Amino acid sequence: MALFRFFLTWWGLIILGALDASLFVFMPFGTDAVVIYMCARDRKLFWLYPLLTTAGSIVGAAVTYQIGAKIGDDGLARFVSKGRLERLRQRMKDIGAVTMGLSALLPPPFPMTAFILTSGALKVPMARFLLVFATARLFRFGTEALLARRFGTSLLQILESKPVQRVAIALVLIAVVGTGVTIMRVWRSSTVQSRR
Repeated sequence: MALFRFFLTWWGLIILGALDASLFVFMPFGTDAVVIYMCARDRKLFWLYPLLTTAGSIVGAAVTYQIGAKIGDDGLARFVSKGRLERLRQRMKDIGAVTMGLSALLPPPFPMTAFILTSGALKVPMARFLLVFATARLFRFGTEALLARRFGTSLLQILESKPVQRVAIALVLIAVVGTGVTIMRVWRSSTVQSRR
């Protein structure tokens, strides 16, 4: 329970944002829910929480981008399935590199991490990519903050209700299992690659 409370702090939001954009942590809607909750709970600082979460997201995306740049195009197959990888490459050709950063706007199950890795592996200019990524994240979290500020009391009643808390626990369990699966897949693929 103390861990959950930690994520409801300023530092917790930064770390949560970084984890959300990282390669290893699977967290569907977790970051969005925390931003909404924090903004609804403390409406005077509603403007600050999207900034903190976006800052963390930039750090996580930069690390993931660097991993993609290091493994290169050939190494992507270790982290992204073959079919998805071909679709990502095609989208890069169709929509352009900068648009890849807009993946930060889309909710799960959109494969944001795969897009970040692919952008790094295909040498999309990092500064431009992170600028677009940061703008998209700030827009997403800022919109959630404005809605939470507007509907704060109602949102808090909903978020603190028993059914929603049960759903939150289920999502945490899914996140833990998903993170474990992701780490195992990366570990296995790196083991297989090192044997070759």
